[in-house]
Amino acid sequence: MTQNESLSPLKLFLFSFYATHTIILSYIPLYLQEGLKLSGTEIGWVLAIGPLAALISEPFWGYVSDKLKTVKRIVVLLLIILLPVSMVFFNVYSLALILLFAFLLYFFSAPITAFGDSLSQRRADELHISFGSIRMWGSIGFAVSSLAVGQYLTWTNIENIIWPYLLFGAFALIVAFRLTDAEPAKESVNLKSVKQLFKNGKLMTFLVLIMFITITHRTSDSYIGIYIAELGGTESLVGISWFVGVISEAAIFATAGYWFRKYKTLFFIIAAGLLYTIRWFLFGIIHDPWIVISLQFMHGLTFAVMYLTAFDYITRLIPKVVQGTGHLMFHTVFFGVSGIIGSLMGGSIIDYYDANMLYTILGFLALVGTVSLSIFHLVLEKRTA
Repeated sequence: MTQNESLSPLKLFLFSFYATHTIILSYIPLYLQEGLKLSGTEIGWVLAIGPLAALISEPFWGYVSDKLKTVKRIVVLLLIILLPVSMVFFNVYSLALILLFAFLLYFFSAPITAFGDSLSQRRADELHISFGSIRMWGSIGFAVSSLAVGQYLTWTNIENIIWPYLLFGAFALIVAFRLTDAEPAKESVNLKSVKQLFKNGKLMTFLVLIMFITITHRTSDSYIGIYIAELGGTESLVGISWFVGVISEAAIFATAGYWFRKYKTLFFIIAAGLLYTIRWFLFGIIHDPWIVISLQFMHGLTFAVMYLTAFDYITRLIPKVVQGTGHLMFHTVFFGVSGIIGSLMGGSIIDYYDANMLYTILGFLALVGTVSLSIFHLVLEKRTA
């Protein structure tokens, strides 16, 4: 079997599951606002409960995966449960039931994206190829879905969001049966080895500092659709904005083998933080949705560079025996904890001010994170000199 043949199921899986992830990330806020008529604060609660679920589920399933030495079987199980849960979520209308099934939806879906990225990193290491060359297929799936689903929802209405979700989700389940697990660690994972992650001072410090930037990223993920709608945009424009952003993300992942490792990893992380700062300050003064779309190419220069390099950085900080747990811990911080804070903060700011004010605040927060990581980098350089 050739390298491409062995990776084809993984690439197809990333494509299809990230296509479903588009729907949750890009259109759920609009569905809650326009379809269910929730307020900004109520939308914030729903969006925050998802990362809360991820905060519990990702470390749990990561530990189970390391214990059983399999990603494939866990992903298949999660998808089998996820699809019927999603059918119920898109057919409830009281806030209490929406919150309950949003929790369950994220509990079973959040670990899948993390497992996909973890498996991609491990397979890339085994085959001595760039992680980005595999991970870009998730971005392509995200981009294609954002454009197609945006057009579909403009032609129909936001309440039909369930059908593309089930379509891509069912395809992801079919492909998941053909995934190949990475070579497991020889040692067996136990709670003592997991505790070592929390005693790793460099890892913990890095995760705390990067949160200043990841909070801004997750806040924008949650509210950019509402932001574009505030500026007069339609669901179709929301889809186009995500398409532009994620195509730039895919390009960065695809070319990672050429630019990555030319400088120290923290250099790229700090550079991405600086670009995040500029991006959010620009969004804070924009009043035309088409200008927002034209600036979405910065998504690749910010998120893709940040995620790729940070993922590589923490991979080198954690032992192989707990790599699944460590990857999901990083995913929990990047998307879970940051998502809770960003969703609650963003909804309240939009209710009391507007989306432009929200992005201005995000700019200051990203600036704090960038400066803090620069100091962290200088301290490490001094210690290793």
